[in-house]
Amino acid sequence: MHAFPEPVPTRRVAGLILPSVSLGLWQNFGQDTSFDAQRTLVLRAVDRGVFHLDLANNYGPPPFAAEEAVGRLLDRELAAHRDDLVITTKAGYRAWPGPYGEHGSAKYLRASLDHSLRALRTDHVDVFYSHRYDPATPLAETIGALAGAVRAGKARAVGISSYSADRTREALHVADELGIRLTVHQSAYSMLNRWVERPGSDGRSLLDVVGDAGMGMVAFSPLAQGMLSTRYLHGVPADSRAARGGPLRPEWLTEEALAHVRALDQIARASGRTLPQLALAWVLRDPRVTTVLVGARTPHQLDENLAGAATAPLTEDELVAVEPHAVDAGINLWGSRSSDL
Repeated sequence: MHAFPEPVPTRRVAGLILPSVSLGLWQNFGQDTSFDAQRTLVLRAVDRGVFHLDLANNYGPPPFAAEEAVGRLLDRELAAHRDDLVITTKAGYRAWPGPYGEHGSAKYLRASLDHSLRALRTDHVDVFYSHRYDPATPLAETIGALAGAVRAGKARAVGISSYSADRTREALHVADELGIRLTVHQSAYSMLNRWVERPGSDGRSLLDVVGDAGMGMVAFSPLAQGMLSTRYLHGVPADSRAARGGPLRPEWLTEEALAHVRALDQIARASGRTLPQLALAWVLRDPRVTTVLVGARTPHQLDENLAGAATAPLTEDELVAVEPHAVDAGINLWGSRSSDL
């Protein structure tokens, strides 16, 4: 393979350079997908210039399966490219049974990172995240564990995921007191899930807080878990995530929501784009968004997503046309259970 012959556009934040489109391994990297298919997709992404691979301890199933797949590649085809790759992982959701198998305790975060490093066959990750806010653990302990990972050389940088605007402000304050920088925030963001734009208690949205702090925003689920992929314009395909019991729930595919999706598809077609390309360009319209994570299942889907980053920015007319249909579809799985409980 030849790494990075077709580099995608990049964005920089706090010394961290990321491609505008990154590969998320939440879906399609578990026991139900062959390693050969996983290998083909990851190597295709790297060949196309996608040098950021995003993981978490619970990505599979089972937990750590996605990291083990990437670890096999880092040990073989990608071994010579480790210093050019940005490998990120997270801990917060359940990774093993027992009282220290999830949430935000220092004991759990440290153990999970050690397990992730073994699975990845590497001595460090480039970013280690707290995957969700844990109301039962003091933020000083959770953020302190992130700081410890940096000081031990096990993570080059750290971040948080799905923390609300208010919780992010609190985490930034704790990090400052501990002398550690939170470099990135990972959050769901799409035309059908705009919660990062909602104001917190001080009137600033999560995007505002992230931007003011000089953090990067890593936007996941920019295609609204597939609702913006064109697969559901005319029903639920038998092999789709919704039909297979994935995170996209059939009850979200209401006629009202799909009417907005069809309208967005027409806007995309009128401008010579596909719906996924419109969705990605819309998220990337905000300079505070550093990269979007795509969860492609096939090389063809990956190529289409990369084409979305390469298209011209949305025009004012397109933004005006999109606005009435970029409405909340009730698909934010992470808001309440990850931020303010």
